[in-house]
Amino acid sequence: SKEKADGKKSKSKVGVLVECCGYPVSIFFIVVNEFCERFSYYGMRAVLVLYFKYFLLWDEDLATSIYHAFVALCYLTPILGAIVADSWLGKFRTIIYLSIVYAIGQIVMAVSAIHDITDTDRNGTPDNMTFHVALSMLGLVLIALGTGGIKPCVSAFGGDQFEEHQTTQRSTFFSVFYLCINAGSLLSTIITPILRSKECGIHSQEQCYPLAFGVPAVLMVISLVVFIAGSGMYVKAAPQGNIILQVCKCIGFAIKNRFKHRSSKYPKREHWMDWASEKYDKLLIVQIKMVLKVLFLYIPLPMFWTLFDQKGSRWTLQATTMDGDIGLIVLQPDQMQTVNPILILTLVPIMDRIVYPLIKKCGFNFSPLKRMTVGMFLAAMAFVAAALVQLQIDKTLPVFPSSSQAQLNLLNIAESGVTVTIPPNEPVVLGAGQASEDYIMFETDTIEVSLNTTSEARRFTLTKEMRQTLLIAPGNFLNLVEDKTAKPEKGGNEIRFVNALSTPVNVSTKAANYETISPLLFSNYSLIPQGKHTFNITNGVQKCEYTKILGYGAAYTILLPSCCHPHTITPCCGNIGDIEEIQPNSVSIALQIPQYFLITAGEVVFSVTGLEFSYSQAPSNMKAVLQAGWLFTVAVGNFIVLIVAELAKIPQKWAEYLLFACLLVAVCVIFSIMAYFYTYMDPAAIEAQYREEKELEPEEKEQLEMTKDQVVNTTEDVDVFSRRTKM
Repeated sequence: SKEKADGKKSKSKVGVLVECCGYPVSIFFIVVNEFCERFSYYGMRAVLVLYFKYFLLWDEDLATSIYHAFVALCYLTPILGAIVADSWLGKFRTIIYLSIVYAIGQIVMAVSAIHDITDTDRNGTPDNMTFHVALSMLGLVLIALGTGGIKPCVSAFGGDQFEEHQTTQRSTFFSVFYLCINAGSLLSTIITPILRSKECGIHSQEQCYPLAFGVPAVLMVISLVVFIAGSGMYVKAAPQGNIILQVCKCIGFAIKNRFKHRSSKYPKREHWMDWASEKYDKLLIVQIKMVLKVLFLYIPLPMFWTLFDQKGSRWTLQATTMDGDIGLIVLQPDQMQTVNPILILTLVPIMDRIVYPLIKKCGFNFSPLKRMTVGMFLAAMAFVAAALVQLQIDKTLPVFPSSSQAQLNLLNIAESGVTVTIPPNEPVVLGAGQASEDYIMFETDTIEVSLNTTSEARRFTLTKEMRQTLLIAPGNFLNLVEDKTAKPEKGGNEIRFVNALSTPVNVSTKAANYETISPLLFSNYSLIPQGKHTFNITNGVQKCEYTKILGYGAAYTILLPSCCHPHTITPCCGNIGDIEEIQPNSVSIALQIPQYFLITAGEVVFSVTGLEFSYSQAPSNMKAVLQAGWLFTVAVGNFIVLIVAELAKIPQKWAEYLLFACLLVAVCVIFSIMAYFYTYMDPAAIEAQYREEKELEPEEKEQLEMTKDQVVNTTEDVDVFSRRTKM
């Protein structure tokens, strides 16, 4: 046809064809572009849920919901991108325009994380949070449009650069292309959490989210510049129409026609799609029937993605309550996601070359649908493992007072022992510089305190839902102060000092400056990160140092004890002690490795096999339709997380993990039943049969060839892609 001839003409004339080692030079620009883009996306996404919780100060449920809404949008927009590229702009211009949108979105995200923009009182917390929320939401929408819109275009555009005889080179290109996806994912999830953990700011030093988002933004700009730099060498195929739109129109006509002929006077047809035969070719209808048969099997699949994508939300939040020190290295909570791409690169060849051949050698029929069922079961077991880890974490968490309770700690900083009586509790004996072993729980808010050193009882009013410390100082001086009633945020440690000396002191360290602490008073809490810290203590004349190694998520009161010399602090420094109010995270973050192994093994068995199964069961010109359906299941799965997080509101995280595991097991059973009744097809044979029954007209042949040309770059390489790595 004339359209096809024009397409071929434009394809042969656009671009200067330059080859190196048998490969078009243009593909090197595309490979670098993909690496930078994937680094940008996964780097931003790695720290996103922590940004929601610790910068925007959202609770875990809201942070999880918005995270998954963003991921779902990223998997819906590829359908839009494919339609725009195939029907209007072409792949090249679609990639350019949406990459610009993408880069702007990343820059907006980086700007939204600069707390100094609205931090007028310079305390490290933005004063106009609405401004930062609005900017971040705008940035995420732009990023979703960009990354999703270019997703179906870049790989296909790379395939367009090869001639028909370069099948080997094209296969190698797709191997390298998808290796770049995993390399970008791996490196970004290692680097951006490190950047986030640094402190930066103009007026106050806070966790450096602007840098964690800024580096991905720079990589996206580089990705765009590199892609544009190769413009003169690209082969740019003209848009030839989108098969997805054609399928939708055919299905829509069949439904409309069936509804118009719903009366019993019209004879029934074998399949409801046959009602489209008045307008559409019989071969197209048969191809759509084959696609619908596979899409029906897709119905239970979203539940797998519901569990799988929580490794970037719930599992990252779980890691914030764990000990990241595993000996040789210290892991940030968001760095645990690197386990997934590492295991992907390891397990895919092991499965393909060892496990599957071994199963086949043993005589078992491990069909694709059986593999997918096993993958879903492994994902369910991953969440059982996550629930067991959560139970271990819960055992180490402090018991905070409820809305009808108050908790009290006793601290004696006098130079001699004291006996404290608070009815109806037993008397508590405290030595000099000693605190009670644990918090005392009270159901009433009014207590009477008496000491053995005085006959007078003092009345105090406790605050419900709060922890407080009663300070007992020399001269029967009593002071009631508030303690922390939640685990410290960001995995840091809340540290304060109490001065039992008779002179004011100043305490400072690299992470905080406590300024002057008056005698017999507490300092404010300061958030100190994990690691070894040296505190400098001075009274203006003399000074000493106190060193403490801190873990994750603890709270301490450090006691500067009184001594016999009122104007010197040096003899007292050796007696400095600490009172542990909240114990540090003690469950090792390494315990998450089994759940990551199970979810990744499930991904390899489920996702890679599912893509290969879809490819084998789809007609030659319908690969794009099934790919769109596959991406849609990912989006629906993320919407399910959003719904559960907002509606279920399960207080116990381990129970929520078990709920998801049980749901996936139930879906797994349903899918296995559906798979049992599924009959495998040979689309090529079915198409050949219908071609024999009806000899195609020359124009129809031309149209069929055009459709084949349109999808050749994706259909020939999906198989290569599915055998090597994840989408």
